[in-house]
Amino acid sequence: MTFFTSRLCPPLLLTGLLLSGQTIAAVAPAPAPIATAPQTSNRLDQILQKGVLRVGTTGDYKPFSFKTAQQFIGFDIELAEALASSLGVKLELVATTWPTLMADLQADRFDLGISGISVNLERQKAAFFSHPYQRDGKTPITLCSRQQSFQTLEQIDHSNVRVIVNPGGTNEVFTRASLKQAQIIMHPDNVTIFQQIVDGKADLMMTDAIETRIQEKLHPQLCAVHPDQPFNFSEKTVLMPRDIVLKQYVDQWLHQDLESGQQAKRLNKWLAYPWQAAHL
Repeated sequence: MTFFTSRLCPPLLLTGLLLSGQTIAAVAPAPAPIATAPQTSNRLDQILQKGVLRVGTTGDYKPFSFKTAQQFIGFDIELAEALASSLGVKLELVATTWPTLMADLQADRFDLGISGISVNLERQKAAFFSHPYQRDGKTPITLCSRQQSFQTLEQIDHSNVRVIVNPGGTNEVFTRASLKQAQIIMHPDNVTIFQQIVDGKADLMMTDAIETRIQEKLHPQLCAVHPDQPFNFSEKTVLMPRDIVLKQYVDQWLHQDLESGQQAKRLNKWLAYPWQAAHL
């Protein structure tokens, strides 16, 4: 008797199975995978699902973010409100500080940082920045009677000059990088720091030009030094985790908001705001 042999079963094996009375069982196909809901892997979808946008802000930087006895106010607070509204979610403001800003972001205490935050390369190593929405730079603010004495970094960088600075932000970074001889005085409160100059406890502070314009209005004894020609170039931006989907949305929204003229209206409003009445 001749047996037909298949390529799938060697002849000897087939013969042995037949002689032993065993049957050849067909191999069942693998079961189809069970369909599961797609996993949410980007921050934008997580924000939409939770219905909340958490924004970290310092509350000590007029005109961007300031904490009164009751609430946060300022240009960046309105910016955050408008961004949350575009997403159709609730805004939750989370208090942070300049020294802890990056640690709080990496600890997932907030989704975005919006507080007059300047771009710098150290922050860029650990986070994303949005497209900039305001251009600025560091410049001095001092007593009006001494304005001509601090026009250049060379005039400032002397051992008898006391430069006051708040810790943890780009003000400290710029001051330490630019001055090697001047006395650098650390002051932890960015709200009361300007009064230290008025009281004679420091000679000047170097900060963003936009802040010097606000503070010279609040302290008539103080004058911004060439705020139209700051010592360096910087930009204000939204700080965020390294999530490209979230960045693309924020960038697109900022672009449309800028082109609509809304940003200019907000900035003019907060530059003219009577900060003296804001429970200072």
